[in-house]
Amino acid sequence: MKKLMAILLAMSFLAACNQSSQNTEAKDAPAKVEAPKVEKSAVQTPKPAAMPEMKTEIQKASYAIGSMQGARMRMDIEKMQDIKLDKELLEKGFTDGINDKSAMSQEEVQKELMAYQQKLQEIMTKKQAEEAEVAKASGDAFLKENASKKGVTATESGLQYEMISEGDGKNFPKAVDTVKVHYVGTLTDGSTFDSSVERGQPAEFPLNGVIPGWTEGLQLMSKGAKFKFYLPPDLGYGARALPKIPANSVLVFEVELLEITPAK
Repeated sequence: MKKLMAILLAMSFLAACNQSSQNTEAKDAPAKVEAPKVEKSAVQTPKPAAMPEMKTEIQKASYAIGSMQGARMRMDIEKMQDIKLDKELLEKGFTDGINDKSAMSQEEVQKELMAYQQKLQEIMTKKQAEEAEVAKASGDAFLKENASKKGVTATESGLQYEMISEGDGKNFPKAVDTVKVHYVGTLTDGSTFDSSVERGQPAEFPLNGVIPGWTEGLQLMSKGAKFKFYLPPDLGYGARALPKIPANSVLVFEVELLEITPAK
């Protein structure tokens, strides 16, 4: 049982390495490319394996578990474009491990897995740095062009905004106040990464507890106003990549100020 658990943990490790790289690396939306047309006769569809003889529920469950883990590992291997694992050796290692015939000791297995994880991390870090540099240049170009548009105002910090509706013109929040807002956050390509409107629930928070662009921008709004903000990376999340926000992203927010609760 311990040997089986070790194999399953190793498989989970590979899946986790791949998932980690997906969650942390910056993602640039690729342009849509038409797939080349392939004649139906040229498409090779893998034939399913012959069904082994299985009489008991345990036998069926055993095959199902192996099939599921194998399919997961196949998908992980296909996704790991930077370091291609050797499929035959992977299958050999699994077979040897589950039969207690591994050519590597547990110490050697751990050593190689750690080295593999480190290599993945190095590749991912380099890739993120390259993508962040490209994103920074793209964001700078966007902000430069956007600043020249009619109705857009830029502040000394680099924050850009435009007024959609004015509000009451009397009640403005201070940085120490708590505000209730509805908002939609998008990237410059229009993709939404967060939206209180979609959730159907306004957000409420202390104004000095959010990203700098919000702390500055909302103090320009009066109650009932609706603004559109364009935040350069240093007023947003900077060079830190988030699941839906690549590093060095310019953030676009459409914000409606609903309520202001003065600090006590």
